[in-house]
Amino acid sequence: MLMKVETFILSYSIILIAVMVVGNVITRALPIKSWSFAAEVSQFAVIIATFMGISYAARKGRHIRMSAFFDLAPKKVKKVLAIIISFVTAVVLLILAHFAFQYAVWIKDMGRVTTALQVPAYFLVAFIPVGLTLGAIQFLRNMWINIKEEEVYIATDKKDFSEQV
Repeated sequence: MLMKVETFILSYSIILIAVMVVGNVITRALPIKSWSFAAEVSQFAVIIATFMGISYAARKGRHIRMSAFFDLAPKKVKKVLAIIISFVTAVVLLILAHFAFQYAVWIKDMGRVTTALQVPAYFLVAFIPVGLTLGAIQFLRNMWINIKEEEVYIATDKKDFSEQV
């Protein structure tokens, strides 16, 4: 269910970015005023797509990986590396989520609002700690599947096929 919600959020945030950017360009070209809210809505959608996309990318094995050493390593070393890398990444994401949550609370306490829409500014950053936490959970799942299964997984949905190439 979480995957479907993430996919929905990511899909519609990307569509929203496209609509805001293209719509604003079109209104500038026509004798209509530019949309003053387009930049804020686009920024909000980019934040959502970026940070909610962490978990999705980790689940699908689409995250950025430095794989030169990993790909050359024997299977046993890959297995250990997959577990350690997933664990360390999850810890780092949880630490960042903690700081992002503190930042969101600080912004809320300041009472800041956005310029054009006058929306509380913490709405813009509220998805950051959520996305980081979901990403950490996904990396912990990646770690667990590597502990549990015999094969090496780079994600819960993707085995490492580099030995077969």
